[in-house]
Amino acid sequence: MAGVVTALHAGALQQHRHYEDSPATRDASWVKWSILAVSLLFFTCFLLFPLITVFVEGLKKGWDAYTAAVTEPDTLSAIKLTLIAAAIAVPLNLVFGVSAAWAIAKFDFRGKQLLITLIDLPFSVSPVVAGLIYILLFGSQGWFGPWLQAHDIKIVFAVPGIVLATIFVTFPFVARELIPLMQAQGKDEEEAAVVLGASGWQTFWHVTLPNVKWGLIYGVVLCNARAMGEFGAVSVVSGHIRGLTNTLPLQIEILYNEYQFAAAFSVASLLALLALVTLVLKQFIEWRAAVAAREAAAE
Repeated sequence: MAGVVTALHAGALQQHRHYEDSPATRDASWVKWSILAVSLLFFTCFLLFPLITVFVEGLKKGWDAYTAAVTEPDTLSAIKLTLIAAAIAVPLNLVFGVSAAWAIAKFDFRGKQLLITLIDLPFSVSPVVAGLIYILLFGSQGWFGPWLQAHDIKIVFAVPGIVLATIFVTFPFVARELIPLMQAQGKDEEEAAVVLGASGWQTFWHVTLPNVKWGLIYGVVLCNARAMGEFGAVSVVSGHIRGLTNTLPLQIEILYNEYQFAAAFSVASLLALLALVTLVLKQFIEWRAAVAAREAAAE
């Protein structure tokens, strides 16, 4: 048996080498270097230079002006509101994403395809349209507007509307990271756990969750980055009230429209730093997931 396995392995290796050496997979050196040059040029022009410009323009008037812009009361209020919206939206999307992914990947039920379609809805609907939907629902002339006014409840042009808009545009991220991962893993381990007497919660906590933890963290990182950087939907429902309903992206827009360019770039650098931190976390998670996959394969 061992000889058969060795022969099969050798045959597969020889076939792989033959594939690598085949003319169909060989390109001239100038083709490879041209593709690499175009990729580097694109990266430099559209990603690297704009990122550098943000920090250069933000520090153009010196460190004192930079810190003054970042610690200005309206900016601090925008930072606080951005963190509040993310702190509410991300945990809710975490719970929804895990629940939806578990249901879709592990069970068969009526309306499964509809649920998948609804999860993808924020990807196909413009964030501005999403904001307008909340205006039509909760605005003064909306469906629930008169009732909300009668009970002195504010949704739009207030923090609840910003949170709702943030939840809407970010809820696919966790679910969309976990669904293909859970589907690829199948149901064998969960079924074995149930046969051995584990409850549904024990199966999820000790079997399902450890298998998807890196994908889950990756989805949360992407969800948080989108929550803090969302502009379109939040812009519609916020009302742009200084010190009250402006998030960081909206504060940047106001400063730029008022020709306070250095201040606008200073505040924008905070979001740029968030993007860099997100990128580092993304690379770490992908590396750790690859290590975990190799360890599992070795076992």
